[in-house]
Amino acid sequence: MGVTLDNLEQLPLSCRRCVYWEVAPHLKEQAEQFGETEVEKEAWVSSVLLEWGSCGRLVYSGDLLVGFVLYAPPNAVPRAGAFPTSPPSPDAVLLTAFYVLPEFRGSGFGRALVQAAVADLTKRGVRAIEAFGDAQPETEDDEHICVVPAAFLRSVGFKTVRPHPRWPRLRLELRSGISWKADVEAALEKLLGQVSVTTAEPTIVQA
Repeated sequence: MGVTLDNLEQLPLSCRRCVYWEVAPHLKEQAEQFGETEVEKEAWVSSVLLEWGSCGRLVYSGDLLVGFVLYAPPNAVPRAGAFPTSPPSPDAVLLTAFYVLPEFRGSGFGRALVQAAVADLTKRGVRAIEAFGDAQPETEDDEHICVVPAAFLRSVGFKTVRPHPRWPRLRLELRSGISWKADVEAALEKLLGQVSVTTAEPTIVQA
């Protein structure tokens, strides 16, 4: 299922209030100070939906939202210019927020989310997905908790295109991304219970 204004409220509260990627760094503190981050998040999703289209995917276990991924063109992501490995490639969509409930991590849901994004963006003619990775996610740094660990990105097929000791930029070519679809489906089969991964065409996989 694509992220919409109607299902945005299903995201964990901390994620709905996080505007790390959605507003410029110098405006983030102001939004937090005045308690407007949820409004800013909703406004960002609304803007991207209107100007570009679907900007994310959700993954469920039964009726429980297990995780989500958000993505958008780099020019719609103010934080994209703040990294030492900027700018993202002009032909890529930027993966921003990525979250899986702690109790479901390591069970294949993260990989399923990436596959859902690949399926959506490939159909829309996008050539690649890029992301800024955190090479040291164990570092205590509350400001950057919304950056996806670089090791995870590499584990699902991303390749480093601009190295950095802390903030490498990674890329997944979508023409090759489909090649590991079978691996994703195999991982889903191992999940406990019934898993529903909704993309443009909903699919139900029985464990």
